Amino acid sequence: MNLLLKKTSVLLLFMVSSLLFSQEKSKKEIKRDQALAQQKKIEELIASKQFQFEANRALPMGYRSIDLTTNPNYISFSPDLIKSEMPFFGRATGSVPYGGGEGGLQFEGVPEVFTIEKTKKGHELKASVKGKNDHFKIQLTIFNDGGGSLMITSNNRASISYTGSISAIKK
Repeated sequence: MNLLLKKTSVLLLFMVSSLLFSQEKSKKEIKRDQALAQQKKIEELIASKQFQFEANRALPMGYRSIDLTTNPNYISFSPDLIKSEMPFFGRATGSVPYGGGEGGLQFEGVPEVFTIEKTKKGHELKASVKGKNDHFKIQLTIFNDGGGSLMITSNNRASISYTGSISAIKK
């Protein structure tokens, strides 16, 4: 009788503990749920076609990468207006005055081209904007986690790339 009681109590203890543990989410499931929520938020931003890219690193052609975490910068996108306040590092030619003129890639204008396509890893935005003295081609790769890679090509400056993330436009 004593042995039967021990076996029953061990079995009962095992069943209660397995029920408790089966209801908790594992760390892997929690991370997956957070990633899905982030992806949904990014999808909503892209669907609105109004968001901004903020860089944390600049990758000028032929130079080392530059940390931009303490350098305020952004480029905001909408089908009606693209506004850029991005720093520029690299060679400038043509009509750019000595010292870079306005300092960086500062421009705003109505995009001549503005397309967003879905890809395997996220979305691809392509835009073309005419500034005061230059023409800019912009390619932004947006990953499902909100990270992004931006490349700006200009008529009067060397191409430059940035890495960063997208977010809602800050007023």
